[in-house]
Amino acid sequence: LKIVCGDTIALTPPMGWNSWNCFGCDVTDQKVRAAADAMVASGLINHGWTYINIDDCWEAGRDAEGRILSNQKFPDMKALAEYVHGKGLKIGLYSSPGPKTCAGHTGSYQHELHDATSYAEWGFDYLKYDWCSYGSIARNPDRAALMKPYQVMRAALDKVPRDIVFSLCQYGMGNVWEWGAQVGGNCWRTTGDISDSWTSMSRIGFGQAGHEKYAGPGHWNDPDMLVVGYVGWSAHVRPTRLTPNEQYTHISLWCLLCSPLLIGCDLTKLDEFTLNLLTNDEVLDVSQDPLGRQAGRVAQHGQLEVWAKDLEDG
Repeated sequence: LKIVCGDTIALTPPMGWNSWNCFGCDVTDQKVRAAADAMVASGLINHGWTYINIDDCWEAGRDAEGRILSNQKFPDMKALAEYVHGKGLKIGLYSSPGPKTCAGHTGSYQHELHDATSYAEWGFDYLKYDWCSYGSIARNPDRAALMKPYQVMRAALDKVPRDIVFSLCQYGMGNVWEWGAQVGGNCWRTTGDISDSWTSMSRIGFGQAGHEKYAGPGHWNDPDMLVVGYVGWSAHVRPTRLTPNEQYTHISLWCLLCSPLLIGCDLTKLDEFTLNLLTNDEVLDVSQDPLGRQAGRVAQHGQLEVWAKDLEDG
């Protein structure tokens, strides 16, 4: 066990679960609690899986003081965070720098400190901050305009007494990998949303070649969440459309890429194959190696590619 002290968090890529790829806007307090229960009962918690992250569709409006309110599906965010923490896990949530989130709920625009304060008071550990409607504020943005909303929220997070992993989500605009660390991001999406097809997964995954020089402890390239297991983006989940071999490639490549590993499936429906994929410690160790070097493509011949990364032990 190595203890590292300092201001940098996310020294290895975050590992956990996110609600979007399975439930979309049908996420509820009960489903989040069930995911936390399943993370423990399945044994995933014993392999480094830590975060239970709520994506979009939890937000309501604001109170008279400007504080963000959760909707009826999430009656008590503080109690939910305490429940997840009680399982030995961490918890995350979602917002947008714009007036509205991608699903049309209340965003953080001009209320960044209000929201950072609420997240800290509730006990949240991770924030996914999704560009969405900020495009109506910054039309045809240059790099400075792309950076600005993330700098504003970073400053707000720095004012609250809690460590919160800051995940930028703006789909790779303006080569975010070149400046994500400058605005205080712990990880940043390098691409549009993934879907459970070979075309989507392989294009995104193998498209990360060249980004490796921008990743390291505390700041990671993020080619989006995992699409193994039962997914569906709605109330109706179904098995992933990736074949078993494609799923092996998906998990192996994401571990080589030092990507944040966020399971996107319904954890209450884990089959043996998916559980084995997600608990292969030799593969996960490649992701979680403390040196924090992202793999790069060292050779390519047609569809044959060789990727390699340095490890701490040489």
